[in-house]
Amino acid sequence: MPHPALRPGAVAVITGGASGIGLAAAKKLASLGLRVCIADLGADRLARAGAAIAGAAKGGAADVMTSETDVSRVDALVALEQAVRARFGGADVLMNNAGIAPKSSALGPAESWERVLGVNLWGVVHGTQVFVPGMLERGRPGLVINTGSKQGITTPPGNPAYNVSKAGVKTFTEALQHELRNTEGCRLSAHLFIPGWVFTELTSPRGGDKPAPAWTAEETVDFMLERLERGDFYILCPDNEAPRALDERRILWAAGDIVENRPPLSRWHPDHAEAFEAFVSSKG
Repeated sequence: MPHPALRPGAVAVITGGASGIGLAAAKKLASLGLRVCIADLGADRLARAGAAIAGAAKGGAADVMTSETDVSRVDALVALEQAVRARFGGADVLMNNAGIAPKSSALGPAESWERVLGVNLWGVVHGTQVFVPGMLERGRPGLVINTGSKQGITTPPGNPAYNVSKAGVKTFTEALQHELRNTEGCRLSAHLFIPGWVFTELTSPRGGDKPAPAWTAEETVDFMLERLERGDFYILCPDNEAPRALDERRILWAAGDIVENRPPLSRWHPDHAEAFEAFVSSKG
C-alpha cells in the first residue's frame, strides 16, 4: 500500500524541484493526485518545470505552485511556508532536496564552503524547522524526506565541503526521526534519501548521454517510493554500477577505519588497497 501521506489532495513541497530528482519526484507525486509546490532558483527553470508538472497533475496547473526560493535563507523559507499555507492550506510532505556541489578542498575556498553548507545543510535544517511545526499541527500523516548522499557516509576524497554538508544531513535526519517517533500522537516520519549515481544537472552539468552505470532520476524516485511504502528510514539507492551489497561493504569499511584505527579514508590509501579489495570480495 502507498504511504498514507501520499494520498490524493495532500500537499508536497519539494526544494530543488526544477530539475533532476526534485522534478522527477514532483511529477510523480502530482500524477498520484498530490498538489505540489516546487522551490528553486531561476524563473525560467521554474516556469518550465511547473508546466511539466502541470502536465502530469490530475488537476492540471491548479494543483501546481512554483516559488523562487534560496533555501540558505531562513526568511525565504518562512515566506515559502506562508505562501504554501495560503495557496494549499499547509504541507503534508516536505522533501528537502536542494543541493549544490562546487569544488572545494579542506583549505578552501571559503566561499564554496559557505554556499554548500548554506544550501545543502542549512537548507535542510531551515526547511524542517519552518515547515514541520505546521505539519504537526495539521495532525495528518506526513513525511519529511531529506536528500543525503553516500558521500556523507563514506566521505571520499575530492570535495570535502559537499561531504561535510551531507554528513550533517544524515546526522540531523537521524535526530529528527528519533524526536518524531518519541512524540506522542505524531503522525510524521522522517527519512534519509541516499541516491546512487543519478544522471542529473548536478552530476552531469555538461549534459550529454546518460552513462550506462547511472540511473535516471525517475528510476531513483520510483525506488524511493517503494522504500517509503516499506517504512525504510535509510533509503539507500543502488545504481547500475553499485549494487546494495557493494555499498554495504564500502560503508562497513569506512566505519572500520575508526574501529581498526586505520588512517582516515584508508579505502584510498595505497597501503590498504589490497585489504580493502579483499574485504569487498568477502561475504562476511
